[in-house]
Amino acid sequence: MLRRTGLAIAATLYLSGAALADDIVGNWRTDSGETAVIAGGGPFSITLKTGKHAGKRIGSLNAAGDGKYAGEITDPANDKTYSGKATLSGSNLKMSGCVLGGLICRSQNWKRM
Repeated sequence: MLRRTGLAIAATLYLSGAALADDIVGNWRTDSGETAVIAGGGPFSITLKTGKHAGKRIGSLNAAGDGKYAGEITDPANDKTYSGKATLSGSNLKMSGCVLGGLICRSQNWKRM
């Protein structure tokens, strides 16, 4: 009886861990057509793979739960860093950089490759 209970608990923990895995990791097509790669496991690092700013690290995000992420986003054109957030919905990732405590934000919608 105890052995079955132990196995049931172990199986539940294993399956819940798989369900909590972050899908944000991978290659993404930005609005401008460049490819960005998101890697890591907290914080997640965002680096441009293609385009004029290839190889440049443009952000760092931490999981906030429910497909939401928060951290910093850097505009590669001017190297200014903003408060950043991202929301994952299926194969779409809405990336936002904000100033003035989130009063003014600029967003892009990235597609999983």
